[in-house]
Amino acid sequence: MQHVRQITADLFYVGGLDRRLDRFENLFPVPQGVSYNSYLIKDEHNCLLDGVDKAIAEIYHENIEAALAGEKLDYMVVNHVEPDHCQTIRMVLELHPETVLVTSARALQFLEQFYPFDFTSRAKLMKEGDVLDLGQHKLEFIAAPNVHWPEVTMVYEQSENWLFSADAFGSFKAFDGTIFADETNWERDWLDEYRRYYINIVGRFGQPVQRTLQKFADKEIKLILPLHGLVFRTPESIEKAISKYDTWSKYEAEEAGVVLLYGSLYENSMNTADRLAAELAKRGVRGIRVFDVAGTDYSEIIAELFRYSHAVFVCNNYNTELYPKLDACLRELVMLNWDKRKVSIIGNGSWGGRGVQIAQEILAKAKNLEYIMDPILTKGALSEEQLPQLEALADSIAADIVK
Repeated sequence: MQHVRQITADLFYVGGLDRRLDRFENLFPVPQGVSYNSYLIKDEHNCLLDGVDKAIAEIYHENIEAALAGEKLDYMVVNHVEPDHCQTIRMVLELHPETVLVTSARALQFLEQFYPFDFTSRAKLMKEGDVLDLGQHKLEFIAAPNVHWPEVTMVYEQSENWLFSADAFGSFKAFDGTIFADETNWERDWLDEYRRYYINIVGRFGQPVQRTLQKFADKEIKLILPLHGLVFRTPESIEKAISKYDTWSKYEAEEAGVVLLYGSLYENSMNTADRLAAELAKRGVRGIRVFDVAGTDYSEIIAELFRYSHAVFVCNNYNTELYPKLDACLRELVMLNWDKRKVSIIGNGSWGGRGVQIAQEILAKAKNLEYIMDPILTKGALSEEQLPQLEALADSIAADIVK
């Protein structure tokens, strides 16, 4: 059964929700599902913007037909051809032989890599600055390479100041009724999922995001319409979304606080992390997050490491190497260009090993890290004689945070 959402007099939401998906890109847990967004502009020439995942193909087709109400579909704009958005493009073109596919040359190349279909004969290629005239609405194309795939474009509607932003400003999580950010408690209920989405999906590409933000910095924006997540339509919600992207893409911490990350086989490293967290709390530090790397998905841990200003890694040995899950998490973190943070290391090795050394080698690839104290090295359980070292570390971190 179709479920079209009207956004303005001539702009319609025709996407849908997938609450059954377990892992986005078969990698990131999405316990609250995800939305696949697509939009239809009705004008002298009707235009559909982007496709959806095949999981919601049936409702997508019903939504398009209901919104068209018997009219032709003149154009389909494709800004991003990752399969969660392009799996239904062939279906649309087959059902609407009159439709012209409007996209970039790079996107057309990618489409033909994924699907056996003659997209080229239906295609109108656009480059940055080109404008598609729908009648009242004029769609300006903005190149946004590597936000987060190299073929990405965005579209700016010139008469009513709408930004169709592709995967930028997107989020994990399916809607709970409304599609508008201003009708939610966005910071309480959505911000964590926006951060987790950005950091893990787009986070590696901070410089391309900064370049793209500059391209529309002087444009008035009255709607941001991403391919996942909520629609931003008020000045306040739009400002918040852009501000977060600016902070995240500069790799700046959002908040002063500490993430303590540990691997622990028999609770000794866990107890050390918890004791340090307690010492920090006694000293007035309030932004404290403690994670067991074996029990929490990397995407959540990494998002919090980007959120806060300080990190402590409790690095236990395993078969003389760094605990495998901690090793993998740190490599993923550095791959995403985490930097501009203050870091401390605690090493735990009961019978030798290179855990601390390996952690340091991984973190050496990050930029602009400042270390607070030399590593504290334990053998098994933290001894009473070593408590002054832990307390000194808590003193140093707290002095940096509690002003």
